[in-house]
Formats: sequence, C-alpha cells, structure tokens
Amino acid sequence: MTSWIVFRREIAQFLTTPFAYVIGAAVLLLTGILFNRDLNISFSTKPADPALVPSILSFAMVFFAPLLTMRMFAEERREGTMELLLTAPVRELSIVLGKFLGAWAYFTLLLLFTGIYQIILVNITAPDLGHALSAYIGIWLYGGATLTVGMVFSALTENQIVAAFLGMVALMLLWLADQAGQLFSNIDVAIIFRTMSLQGHFSTSFASGLMRAEDVAFFAGIIAVMLFITAQILESQRWHG
Repeated sequence: MTSWIVFRREIAQFLTTPFAYVIGAAVLLLTGILFNRDLNISFSTKPADPALVPSILSFAMVFFAPLLTMRMFAEERREGTMELLLTAPVRELSIVLGKFLGAWAYFTLLLLFTGIYQIILVNITAPDLGHALSAYIGIWLYGGATLTVGMVFSALTENQIVAAFLGMVALMLLWLADQAGQLFSNIDVAIIFRTMSLQGHFSTSFASGLMRAEDVAFFAGIIAVMLFITAQILESQRWHG
C-alpha cells in the first residue's frame, strides 16, 4: 500500500514537473532526428533498422537516467519530507520501490511515444516486428536498470548535481565495461568485465532480435540489487539521521 501511495505521488510529479517534459522532449528530438536520418538512408542504401531507437536510448540513458532520478531523495530532503518518510512506520524498501516504479512508468510512457516510429516504418517498409519487439523489451529492462543505478546516488547525497554526475560516471563505466574487457589478455578478467557490461547484454541480444534468459536475468538482477542497496542507504540514514 505504501509503495502504491509513493508511486502515485512520484508519477504525478513527473507529469507536472517542467524538467521532466524537457527530458522527454530531448529524448524524442534526439531519436526523431536519428530515425529520420536512418529512414532517408534506407531508401537508397540499406533497410531501416527496427532496433534503431532502442539502440540510441541504450547510450542516451547513461545521461538521462541520472537526470530523472537525481531529485528523488535530494528534493525530499530540501522540502523536509524525507524526515517524515523516514520517521513513519513504513519500510524503506516500500518507499524505494514506489519511487522506482514511478520513474520506470515515466520511462515506459516515453517508449510508448517512440512507437510512432515503428508505425511509420510499417506504413513505408516491411520491418521485422519481432526484432523491434525484442529491442523494445530489452531497452525497457535496460532503462529500469539505469534508473536504479541513478537512485543509489540520489540516496547517497543531498546535492542533485553531484548525484547526477556520479550516476553518469557509474553508468558510463558499466556501458564501457564490454570494451574494457577487450583490453585484458587474461580471459577470466575479460569475462568478468563483459559480464558487468550493460551494452554487452543489450546489443548482442535484444538489439539483434534475440531474447536470452541470461540477459533478462542480468537486468532484473541489477534492478533488484540496486533497489536493495538504496533501501539499505535509507535505513542507515534513518538510524543515523
């Protein structure tokens, strides 16, 4: 019940905050420009890529996810409502889960808006809809994972800018882990880096039209672990705040 109340409050803030609309407009503008470019090329050079928009978002969310989550806990502290939440007889995980679901729901709305690109492709060409569906499911899970990483840093600091910066650094490292693994001659070390790569679990599977259980489990695991860590951070603040 607590998670549902927090979720409703969070999604309402997303839908009434100008900054959230700016982020949404930036996402749609970026994907629209690149989609239009790919569509023009498809008329003469190659078929349009049904996974183009999710692939664009896989990099863009390195920056957009921390911007969407940076205010979650910092703003609560600024408004003085964090103390009320932490002193209320509710579980920290319920608060964290409600906030996460609110952010994920907003991201889901953005994805639904980009569905217009697939409608355009269907009316102009004959895209592989199975490939597109796989890519969208993948980026939905991917986006959820990036949002939880951003939430950890929002819970750690009262400064929204610092939270956003640290979140971007962490996500960039996770995004580059696949390439970093190629720098090591030790196979075991390389495998560890590739296993932790956000891009590695998306580009070689979902973006290629494949849905592997190990990749679904990876993103679900990231979400679960990061939500747990965020809840633990809030619990420590409750007892030391």
